Amino acid sequence: MSTTTLLGALLPVVPLVAGLLGLLLPPSPRALTAQGRDAAAGETWARRAAIVLGVTGAAAALALAVALLATLDTPAEASTTWVRLGGLEVSLGVRLDGAAALVAVAVGAVALAVQVYSIGYLKRGPHDDVDVDHRYPPYAAQISLFTAAMLLVVVSGDLLLLLVGWEVMGLCSYLLIAHDRRLPEAPAAAMKAFLVTRVGDVGFLLGIALLGVSAGSFRIADVLAADHSSGTLTAACLLLLAGVAGKSAQFPLQTWLPDAMAGPTPISALIHAATMVAAGVYAVTRLFPLFEAAPVALTVLGVLASITLLLGALAATAQDDIKRVLAWSTVSQLGYMTGALAVGAPDAALFHLLTHAAFKALLFLAAGAVIHAVGTTLMSRMGGLRRGMPVTFWCTVVGLGALAGLPPLAGFWSKDGVLAAAQAAALDGEGPTPTWTAWLVWLSGLVGVALTAWYATRLLLRAFLGESRAPLAHPHDPPGTLRWPVLLLAVPAALLGFAGFAGPFADRLRPSAPATAEQPSNLLPPEPLVHLAPSVLLPLALLLLGAGLAWARWRRDPAADPAAALGPARPLLAAAFRLDDLQHALVVRPFRALARVTRAGDERVVDGAVEGSGRAASGLGAGLAALHRAALPRAAAAVLAGALLIGLAAALIGANA
Repeated sequence: MSTTTLLGALLPVVPLVAGLLGLLLPPSPRALTAQGRDAAAGETWARRAAIVLGVTGAAAALALAVALLATLDTPAEASTTWVRLGGLEVSLGVRLDGAAALVAVAVGAVALAVQVYSIGYLKRGPHDDVDVDHRYPPYAAQISLFTAAMLLVVVSGDLLLLLVGWEVMGLCSYLLIAHDRRLPEAPAAAMKAFLVTRVGDVGFLLGIALLGVSAGSFRIADVLAADHSSGTLTAACLLLLAGVAGKSAQFPLQTWLPDAMAGPTPISALIHAATMVAAGVYAVTRLFPLFEAAPVALTVLGVLASITLLLGALAATAQDDIKRVLAWSTVSQLGYMTGALAVGAPDAALFHLLTHAAFKALLFLAAGAVIHAVGTTLMSRMGGLRRGMPVTFWCTVVGLGALAGLPPLAGFWSKDGVLAAAQAAALDGEGPTPTWTAWLVWLSGLVGVALTAWYATRLLLRAFLGESRAPLAHPHDPPGTLRWPVLLLAVPAALLGFAGFAGPFADRLRPSAPATAEQPSNLLPPEPLVHLAPSVLLPLALLLLGAGLAWARWRRDPAADPAAALGPARPLLAAAFRLDDLQHALVVRPFRALARVTRAGDERVVDGAVEGSGRAASGLGAGLAALHRAALPRAAAAVLAGALLIGLAAALIGANA
């Protein structure tokens, strides 16, 4: 095993070990009151050990990812046979390329920021001043396991090994979303996230099984090289898209992601920025040659991406909860990524994935600082925070500017790459999907630019400008453990886009196998990853239009919410077109009714038959027991009567013979 493959193999192992050791730590004892003592005195040895393990594991993973990025010159792979199932081989191994190294760096950086940020954020309960969070040790351990699972998905060279990391992420998300059990909505949100993603994962599992059987191996290299039939490939890719829709919150399985905001804010940053939702996009890029050969699957992905993009943006315009605005913006930005995949630009999708990881982690952690300061998530109870929280304000400006695509911030370059790829596919008709799919992705992306600029501007105005509506009189910037991760994440959110001008960076995001004369590929667009062209003027005009409309509405009445301009459509948009209600009516209620019928049948028919046979046997036994307990004269008479009857029967039989 070479040094490069060793680094790749250690990437998931290091946070895995830190997580497993952290699970052995006991919860911290509850402190009865925080009055009259320093909060630091409440830190037990278990909490301190959990902090060391969590931060060290994330820092080591980041260091390994950076070392891998520095040493990986060409794609590398190493594997060993783990088990054979009949004619199928399951291997343990890694498959490394430039995209895997870059995504691993993003995962490690966000995980480290979240671990450090959590030290201060969970030092006291987020809803009161009671005590040090006594469940911090398992919380930090679960973050490490979450990180290890995502890194396993990133470097895995076998589809079944990838599936292990995929499923462990689902379990960790359930545990972390439900961390604060004092919130009644947290367990329900965790269960919803778990069940909705499991629905998609059934299809993902079947797709992997279909590809493995067709290729005779689950190694990604073998699966990509196998000669699959057209029907098998299309069916497998469509099944894989079910899992992608669940993990990456694509329509119609996007409903779990906004509800997951019931979890702690650092977990929201982790899920929305570098793990969980990024896994689906990354999995498609990992297997993109298969999808490129199955245009039906990419067409379906393009339609879902367009719907998801617009649905998320429209829902974000009407939210009052600052975290739900960011959550719906994640849904919308994921639509840009999957849209880029649908038009044959996996490099643009990965570029936007990386910039999104930076600015979305920044925005969630900045939102956590705001919530920490004002004690609410509602923007209607904020306002005027710029004066008391200047550091948080400017970091939020950078994050929202990158989200909206404001030049020269990172999101501008990556979003422009997606729109340019969609425009080229629509106008030139050279993409892997029908031209109408590219038009759909391009036009929805342009509309999304205006909507994103509108709700990003609204968030900034409602939270930081105008008169204060905060319940606390003197909000202030957070302490160092919360402030430094936000400041450091502002750097890539502002500057990462310029890396797209560097040839080596762009080359790492492109597919490992170049196009050849014998096997031409639509994966490599003729344009560079980032560029300045007249086509960028239209998105910029739409950005100015969206931001200008929100600003003009706010300037007319700073006390009013710009979302009031939505009129009677606002409740519908705030409820995301009531898709949750539709899902409840079409799926949840029928299944609950079926469960009630099944339970009644089990209790009355199955249990009734079992219990009835038991009662019958007991009754028969009781009757026989009563006969055996008869008095002696009656018993003797019964015996003599029986003998007389037997004798009479024998005589009659003998006479007839």
